[in-house]
Amino acid sequence: MKRVRKSAQVDAYIRGFPLPVQGQLRKVRAAIRAAAPRATEIISYRIPAYRQNRMLVYFAGFKHHIGLYPPVRGNVPLVRAVARYAGPKGNLKFPFDEPLPLALITRIVRFKVKQDSSRAAKKK
Repeated sequence: MKRVRKSAQVDAYIRGFPLPVQGQLRKVRAAIRAAAPRATEIISYRIPAYRQNRMLVYFAGFKHHIGLYPPVRGNVPLVRAVARYAGPKGNLKFPFDEPLPLALITRIVRFKVKQDSSRAAKKK
């Protein structure tokens, strides 16, 4: 069986959506990659995910929104900033009929990278 590059798997995932949604997913992907340049891009739970020392974030396309996982915890100002997008379990939902909050996504990912780095340093 031929090995497929992980980024090619994410490309294929994105191509599985209608063109307008593909554009939104590519923007989310670019924001994540810019905010976490050392992270490895993989497919986990059948959706795009990013791992550094541990898992940082996942994103997924749905019928009416883009989801970003896991929930934001441990930073009160950021928790407040994401509150309007938080679903019942705290996972974020960015509706297609609203502008994509790329600056907020960048803040979230940078925070997740900081948390991940702190955890890794504590283990050493």
